[in-house]
Amino acid sequence: MRKIVLASTSPYRRKLLQQLDFPFSVATPRYIEEMDQGVAPELLVKHLSFRKAESLKRNYPDALIIGSDQVFVDPRGRILGKPAGRDAAILQLKAMVGQKHTFYTGVSVFDAQCGEVASDCATYAVTLRNLSDEQIASYVDREKPFDCAGSFRVEGLGIALMEKMEGEDYNALIGLPLIKLTELLERFDVALL
Repeated sequence: MRKIVLASTSPYRRKLLQQLDFPFSVATPRYIEEMDQGVAPELLVKHLSFRKAESLKRNYPDALIIGSDQVFVDPRGRILGKPAGRDAAILQLKAMVGQKHTFYTGVSVFDAQCGEVASDCATYAVTLRNLSDEQIASYVDREKPFDCAGSFRVEGLGIALMEKMEGEDYNALIGLPLIKLTELLERFDVALL
């Protein structure tokens, strides 16, 4: 099997990729994300995931490199990412209460040998239940979800914030759409079964 590298600092993505049961390395991407509000979110996350993967081509010239990125879109159409800290997380969650928000997670597989790339995007929607300011602050103080788009960890206590969840791949909400990734890896002859 080819060397596979996950271009990510996310422990959540690392844990998800381990589910596919193949050896891989993890490396910090050498790309700084820029949120462009003028680009459709599905195109933005595909671009960001590709750039993360491509940024490691010199370090891993023979590898297949996986990149992923996530944003969410509020009901007004604004593209949002990770909060900058406690106050921003609380504000994000307050704005989300009782409304449906769509998360876009891009994933790319980049072949550093030949420069070929395959990218895709998965969407997942969540509606937060009606929560008091005290409940939101309690959640943020307990979970400290500052490294998560949307300011919650659905795989942890964040599930208690949810009223409804909709989508094809629950893993996309956590940060790595494994169904899409499996399809992309097969394009590069990586047989998982």
